[in-house]
Amino acid sequence: MWGLFSRDPTSHFQYEVGDEVWREESRCIWRLHKGKKKQTGEEVSVFVCESPGGGGTTSGGGGGGGGGGGGGGGGGVMDVARAAVKKLKTLRHPCVLTFVDSLENDRLVYLVTEPVTPLMCWLRHNTQPTPALAWGLLQITKALSFLNNEGGLTHHSVNSVSVFVTQSGDWKLSGVESCSSDATPPKPNCRHLAALQVYSPPEASSNSISTSSNSKWSSDMWGLGCLVWETFNTSTLTDSTTLRDTTKIPRGLVETYTRLVGASPRSRPNPKDVLATLTQKAGFFHNDLILTLSFLEELHIKEDAEKTRFLSELSGKLSEFPDYMAKYKILPSLLAAHSLSGFGAVILPPLFKIGTLLSDGEYQQHIVPCVVTLFSSSDRNTRLKLLQQIPFLCQHITANTLNVEVFPHLVSGFVDTNATIREHTVKAILYLADKLNYNNLNVDVLNHFARLQSRDDQGGIRTNTTVCLGKVASHLHPDVRHKCLVSAFTRATKDPFPPARVAGVMAMAATQQYYTIDITAKRILPTLCLLTVDVDNGVREAAFKVIKGFLSKLEKVSQDPVLKEEMEREIRNQSGVVGAPSSWAGWAVGALASKFYKSNITHSTSVSKASPTPSPTPSIPSTQSSTLGASSSSSSSSPRPPSRTNTQWESMNSTPEPPTPTPTTRTTPTSPPHPLTASLGGVGVGEEEGAGWGDDEEDWGSLEIDDPPISPPTISSPPAPPAPTTPGSSWGHTTVDDTKDFFDTLIPTQGYSTTTTTTSEGWDDWENDVKNTGGGLGNSGLSEIGKTDDAKREREERRVQRQKDIEAKRAAKTGPMKLAIRKL
Repeated sequence: MWGLFSRDPTSHFQYEVGDEVWREESRCIWRLHKGKKKQTGEEVSVFVCESPGGGGTTSGGGGGGGGGGGGGGGGGVMDVARAAVKKLKTLRHPCVLTFVDSLENDRLVYLVTEPVTPLMCWLRHNTQPTPALAWGLLQITKALSFLNNEGGLTHHSVNSVSVFVTQSGDWKLSGVESCSSDATPPKPNCRHLAALQVYSPPEASSNSISTSSNSKWSSDMWGLGCLVWETFNTSTLTDSTTLRDTTKIPRGLVETYTRLVGASPRSRPNPKDVLATLTQKAGFFHNDLILTLSFLEELHIKEDAEKTRFLSELSGKLSEFPDYMAKYKILPSLLAAHSLSGFGAVILPPLFKIGTLLSDGEYQQHIVPCVVTLFSSSDRNTRLKLLQQIPFLCQHITANTLNVEVFPHLVSGFVDTNATIREHTVKAILYLADKLNYNNLNVDVLNHFARLQSRDDQGGIRTNTTVCLGKVASHLHPDVRHKCLVSAFTRATKDPFPPARVAGVMAMAATQQYYTIDITAKRILPTLCLLTVDVDNGVREAAFKVIKGFLSKLEKVSQDPVLKEEMEREIRNQSGVVGAPSSWAGWAVGALASKFYKSNITHSTSVSKASPTPSPTPSIPSTQSSTLGASSSSSSSSPRPPSRTNTQWESMNSTPEPPTPTPTTRTTPTSPPHPLTASLGGVGVGEEEGAGWGDDEEDWGSLEIDDPPISPPTISSPPAPPAPTTPGSSWGHTTVDDTKDFFDTLIPTQGYSTTTTTTSEGWDDWENDVKNTGGGLGNSGLSEIGKTDDAKREREERRVQRQKDIEAKRAAKTGPMKLAIRKL
């Protein structure tokens, strides 16, 4: 029963006292220990003072109090400690050490504060930049101004031992054992305080000078001067005469420092005057770090325009500040201010820059919660900046947070009216696919991809949708992947935008390991073969390259039928990364290097008027650059592909759709069809059962005999001299270059246009080349006709007659026609 009353009172203390981290027996009555709250684990600092010979409960307790035996004994030390606790409880200021809790009994005193480090330990651990030291001295000066002017108190013991530093680099004033309302320093009542006499001002030991008339700040300003000397010399003061050495004191502080350590107490300035002097422009307390931290302290009273300007400039300054201040001082201030008022997109650049300094755990604790709330913002600028940072955010966002809190807001970007938001939302899926759950990826994302690929009016978005689908194919469920890939990429090959068609071709190559032999032979190769006659050279080259790869795959299976079972088994068990090379599919690995198409999309949904040359995927051959140059005035300039009632890819059958439009079909909907359009109607179209090469030859033959009327060119070109008056001059200016590839003559020199244009020049030049090689009659005669209207009318009549003959032959379906048939 008596044991119940004699139980150790510290056992009920809610803070756990840890290891000792600091003691200064000759200058301080306290020992500093690490500590934490038992319930929450929150870190604190515990100052311990034990009675000498009292049998302390903490390690090293006897040694700490051994110094208190003289000068009044243990009772004097304990009384000083208890008085210090009471004084610190009543002092509440941002620059004064924060009191948390305390415990007192007849044997010891526990003082619990915010976690701190002694100043001298902090200075010796790492070399600190001068702005950080200036910030600390500014805070101590503010604390002394508060004590002397507002509090009517004098500290009487300002030195490096009474200053502690927080994790964020804030300096806190402590050591209030001698603090009093009397300007005269009290006499020490224990040996520990007697050892601090080296910091006493000259008037304290002089009998000739009366101290009763001194100001309250004269003693503390002397101590501030001692602190300045110790800070820049990184050593404790042992002799007051060394204060005369100013070699290490910054030049901007020397004048004020000499006034602080002046022999006359009346010449020492008020701390308020010190602040006013040193915070002026070009003063020691005037630098970017102090201005930034001071603004953050007053952020809640600043105008919105000032906040926006400050945050927009903050990112460029962060690299100049110490990392610990950015992490533990600036970041918490930004997050606290944002939670109250919300800054929107302007807070993201500094937030993400500080995030690079954080560990993964710190990032999830501080940055992710703020980012999650910003995803729900209706501000497009905020959402765009978040989407642009997805490559970095995805590393720190957990799968649960992504699927539950982020994805419902992110998915709205697919249907945003702003094209830039839609495009970046598509690109974001590439980085998030591996963390999305089944429904979000295989249902929601694919539904939006199907709609964007078929209905979006921006060619760049349709292109990037195809690229992204090819890259995330490995994350799709096998059943979903089997249904959608071929249909999606087949649709892409029919897109009016050339880069979109190239993306469809290369996506097939990049995902070749997911296609069976039957699908390759019956669906993929027929689709690719149609592209070998595409009007765009880049599409044709990509198609030929990929066709060779797929044909080599089929050839190996044909030579070794057993290999088919191995391939089919790999497809069923496919779970690796897209493009993992196998022994029979190394040719497709190069397609994996495809990057997103850099479309020129403005923030408006209208067509952009700028026309820089786009940067297509690396898989697009360089030979098509001239073709894409003119078509890239805006990705939206490409006509929207035909929409479907059912946008799901799996609803598409294996029958190819209508062909890729030629330049003549890229006209406004109100333009009447050109005769050449009808003659090309069969090229690349899925043929009926039984149709064969005969129809193809007939179509190619129609290209030769078709002779549309010559019209002035509508494409942009440099000023040229007036055309010759000879009617035949427009026919005889082109000669055949046998070294050119056959398809080179089919490439439009100025790309695709959304305006109604007459494309007779391009096809007439091709016909003229055929004539020069002997495919036509009357070439020399035409060059001698002259300017008469009769010749022009006669040529028009021949063209109309040839067109009628072509239509009659096509209707009769009598058989294949020869290419370059002689004209009659």
